[in-house]
Amino acid sequence: MSELHYLHDIPSPYDAHSVPLDTPLTGPPPARFKDSEVLVAQYRTNPAAIAALVPKPLVPISDVVMVQIGRWGDVAGMGANTQEVNVMVQVEFNGPNGKVTGAYSPYFYVDSDRAMAGGREFHGQPKRFANVQLETREDLIVGTMHRNGINVFTATLPYKSKPCDISEVSKRVNFIKNINLKLIPQIDRTRGIRQLTARDFTDVEVTECWTGPVTSRIEENAQAPMYRLPVLQHLEGYYWKGAFSLVGGVVLHEYEGTPTPK
Repeated sequence: MSELHYLHDIPSPYDAHSVPLDTPLTGPPPARFKDSEVLVAQYRTNPAAIAALVPKPLVPISDVVMVQIGRWGDVAGMGANTQEVNVMVQVEFNGPNGKVTGAYSPYFYVDSDRAMAGGREFHGQPKRFANVQLETREDLIVGTMHRNGINVFTATLPYKSKPCDISEVSKRVNFIKNINLKLIPQIDRTRGIRQLTARDFTDVEVTECWTGPVTSRIEENAQAPMYRLPVLQHLEGYYWKGAFSLVGGVVLHEYEGTPTPK
């Protein structure tokens, strides 16, 4: 029995946050994202293209797409240098407690299985795996996202050309509040969890923030269909460094009714 002394460290299903029980893939909040850097690319697209991807009762209220390429340098429990691409559009939710405005994510890509599982299971973010890179190439900040060996998205911004305040970043799309469609089906194919969830960045500490003209280029890919939100006009971009926390969120809306299994 002495050889099994370590088994007392395994939590019960009532206490565990994720599986496997002895090596959970995700941890509970809060999470502090330190040594972070973010490239933000914004562009105009067809409003009908946005509307086609936004689930009711959310209402799209802008024709702007914000693509956030982030590198999280230090996140306890998740690791170092996790990178992601979050595609967001501005929406409004009119609920019993009033109107909520935030950024809905139709697409989300990460290069870490832990980040992907946590985002999908906990927040309901539509995360899928991709190779993401954020780097400086001479006088240019470049963010790229590859999947299936294809360069799906490229954003470029002049290197630190004009300082700005972080409040400018959220003027077109409120990236501070991220809204997601959380779908977790039951094993018997009945309704399961069907919710609109929202979570905020909190305790944001910005060490530097820059703006300038940005470019966005999308290549077609059936498994990463960012092409459904075509680039019609380049807008401003941003680059900022700092830290923030994720402390959980709220359920905005529960989809009622249990569909009959087919």
